[in-house]
Amino acid sequence: MVEVVVVGAGPTGLMLAGELALAGVDVQMVERRSSSDLVGMRARGFHSRTVEILDQRGIADRFLAEGRTVPAASFATRSVEVGDLPTRHPYTLALVQSRIERLLTEWTEELGVPIHRGREVVGFGQDAGGVDLHLGDGASMRARYLVAADGGRSTIRKAAGIEFPGWDATRSTLIAHVEVTEATPAGMRIDETGIHGLTPMDDGRTVQVLVTEQQPGPATEPTLADLSAALVAVYDTDFGVRSPTSISRFSDATRQAAAYRAGRVLLAGDAAHIHSPTGGQGIGLGVEDAVNLGWKLAQVVRGIAPDSLLDTYQAERHPATARVLRYTMAMSATQRADARVSALADVLADLLSIDAARVRLAALHLGLDVCYEPADGRHPLLGRRMPDLDLTGGEGPLRVFTLLHDARPTLLNLGEPGGVALGSWGDRVRLVDASYSGVWELPVVGAVEPPSAVLVRPDGQVAWVGDGTPAGLEEALNRWFGPRAAARVAGAVPTGQARGRSDQDGTQQ
Repeated sequence: MVEVVVVGAGPTGLMLAGELALAGVDVQMVERRSSSDLVGMRARGFHSRTVEILDQRGIADRFLAEGRTVPAASFATRSVEVGDLPTRHPYTLALVQSRIERLLTEWTEELGVPIHRGREVVGFGQDAGGVDLHLGDGASMRARYLVAADGGRSTIRKAAGIEFPGWDATRSTLIAHVEVTEATPAGMRIDETGIHGLTPMDDGRTVQVLVTEQQPGPATEPTLADLSAALVAVYDTDFGVRSPTSISRFSDATRQAAAYRAGRVLLAGDAAHIHSPTGGQGIGLGVEDAVNLGWKLAQVVRGIAPDSLLDTYQAERHPATARVLRYTMAMSATQRADARVSALADVLADLLSIDAARVRLAALHLGLDVCYEPADGRHPLLGRRMPDLDLTGGEGPLRVFTLLHDARPTLLNLGEPGGVALGSWGDRVRLVDASYSGVWELPVVGAVEPPSAVLVRPDGQVAWVGDGTPAGLEEALNRWFGPRAAARVAGAVPTGQARGRSDQDGTQQ
């Protein structure tokens, strides 16, 4: 029996599999596509917090080397500079999803994660001990836990009976890479239907097409005829489109799963939420799901933490994602040439001339403002992302994100050596003595006086903040990293050490 099976080898599934592998979990992936080649223009990049997460795992440079950084964000068709936000990565990274998936696939392969391609999950059954996956070829797999990262039409979510409430589509947009036989006008245009644009690609033969359909299209794969009709309606010609490399259809439908968990089955990425592609939030939300769930699921699988830890996944991610979905709905509404919409865009542009308003909206857009703890008078850093500070340690300079490369929780002591201790959590949490001078800058919050100690979760979020005393530390360690006398599963390995892979693929005929 496999410990965890992840269904879907898109960015969310790949990131989650890597997180589990770093924690020593036996994880395998099932992907219905027979090839890793992506047929369809999906997302085209991600934002600051996603780059930070990749930086926390030591792989951000791979993506930066292949993408293009854009130090601005667009709100209601207005472009606003974001380069002064307190992060090492104050930009959006433009990079097509096919390359994103390739780089994440290479990473998971380095970690020894098997991917079973060309195999589709058509159903499952679960009991107290595990989940039985039913594959389309008649085979089955059994796992202790199953994670659905199989997209917005998730077979697993439907089989689990999880409701998917939200709003139906009001319009749909086609995105394609095609050859053309006629000259095409470069640039974007907005009309009462929506947003349209044609962008010549570097190869000199292909054009990237973005065109909103006159009526919302069906939830099926679009055809070249669909693309031609949409272009004629907007441009009075289809420019002789032919030989499509990819054609995809997106809508502004917005839905969120009522539950992210049904027993031993969990949802992540588009399987848990769908929204308009406006603002480019899709990949980032899925990656944040993955890093939030990964270390928690690993601790439960390995017997370090109780099963109830998995309930914090929905408790944290559901409201954070719901806020972003509302944002994408608002931004999507501005992508029409209508007098009322134009008036709204003008009002928003005027507000964005105020620094505080610009920073607040930019932090939301770039994923830098997520906070998993209520603002009830406690330290403003609690529940937020840990800044990537340049510290001075016993062996010289070090970065906070470097400490997170192995996805291991870290207690960062910035006060007197010995001021905090891990006790029996020493085999699960790393203790680092370091120093830092100056204030910390947090998006939206502003300047914060450095605390004496910080407990950082594997996903980079702050679980505890010290004020010169260890008050509350033991409670936080117990809450997030298992009770003091946690039972350990047979064969468990320390967090951060990958377990050897079995030659078995977990399938049965």
